[in-house]
Amino acid sequence: MIAAIVLAAGASRRFGSQKMLAPIAGRPLVRWTVEHVLASRVDDVVIVAGREAPAVRDALAGLPVRVVTNARYTDGLSTSLDAGLDALGDSVRAAVIVLGDQPSVAPETIDALIDAYRDGGKPIAVPVYRGRRGNPVLFDAALFDELRTVRGDRGARDVIAREPARVVSAPLDLALPRDVDEPDDLEILERQFAVTTEPSHIAPASERERGLR
Repeated sequence: MIAAIVLAAGASRRFGSQKMLAPIAGRPLVRWTVEHVLASRVDDVVIVAGREAPAVRDALAGLPVRVVTNARYTDGLSTSLDAGLDALGDSVRAAVIVLGDQPSVAPETIDALIDAYRDGGKPIAVPVYRGRRGNPVLFDAALFDELRTVRGDRGARDVIAREPARVVSAPLDLALPRDVDEPDDLEILERQFAVTTEPSHIAPASERERGLR
């Protein structure tokens, strides 16, 4: 089983309000991100919420996901990563770590990571967008304990850089996804998403649990 952990627990200090709830083309930002993840070939999706967690949960109503709350979200991204890893079952073979504030990450990007991981025989798969590394990143379960050693707000960058031989790249002819850090970023995505079609079919939870995606 390959899972996805969507990190949606940030404090949104630069944005000024809870950016995960900010509307883009009629949907909350976090819902766009999660719908794109669900349209990929992952088998399980865990959302880590922090600031205004009940409202984030409500924004995802009806989607076949699990939402966990990180009460320590102000201590940095690493605490949300820990909360997401804690929520995974023993049958998870690998996890794709997705940033909740990157709603333009396509399902095809996540599928490319899964293919690179399965074909490359290495425990870390990273996307390369026209020559530039970005997010999300896939980690084999053998590295989960190593990920838990990360502290502060650095995420998993040090784990990726520690041993380059462990990393396989997934080249993509796509632009680097935009983070939503400030309201101006949201305005740019609003124009992009206004002409975006509906995400690909999202399988019901019962199908996803049986691995029929």
